[in-house]
Amino acid sequence: DSLASLFSRCGQVQSVDICDKPGPGEKKDKLKSKFFDHKTLKGFQVAYVVFRKPAAVQAAKALSQEGPLLISTESHPVKTGISKWIASYEASIVDPNELKDEVDAYMQAYDKKMAEEEAKAAKEEGVPDEEGWVKVTRKGRKPGLPRTEAANLRVLEKEKQKRARKELLNFYAWQHRETKREHIAQLRKKFEEDKQRIALMRAQRKFRPY
Repeated sequence: DSLASLFSRCGQVQSVDICDKPGPGEKKDKLKSKFFDHKTLKGFQVAYVVFRKPAAVQAAKALSQEGPLLISTESHPVKTGISKWIASYEASIVDPNELKDEVDAYMQAYDKKMAEEEAKAAKEEGVPDEEGWVKVTRKGRKPGLPRTEAANLRVLEKEKQKRARKELLNFYAWQHRETKREHIAQLRKKFEEDKQRIALMRAQRKFRPY
């Protein structure tokens, strides 16, 4: 605003772009956001002042002969100190309605762009170019799964593998218990057989432990 006011004496100012360094050529028009993509520039900067009429450029070149230019004047004062802090704080408060309007406008432009790209891809699909090559797109007989569906399938597959490992561990634990139970049953059977054999040997007076 200060630069636009400063150079307005030369002619009507169309726009002022401030950059961190000089760049070749004209800048492409892009959707400027009031809430997003704000980059704080520090140190020396470069300003591009665009006038509505070419004659204003010559008038701007002649300003260097008039002496120093004052950015802060009584008619257009530059806020400093606590006034600048208050203005910065007030500017930082987001209006929900303005934010919603900007987001809706961005999404409408994005949907329009995607629809145009899809229509162009569908039109060019299967059509050979000048050299006879046919462009193959991702959409075909088996289109790729959406990212969300593919992610869900991966989660389900992991859960399935986890359940399988758990069931296998449970099976091993059950098998271990069954083996231990059979071993104890065999020991008891052998103990009963030994008792019967000792009793029979005693009855026949053939049992001599010493």
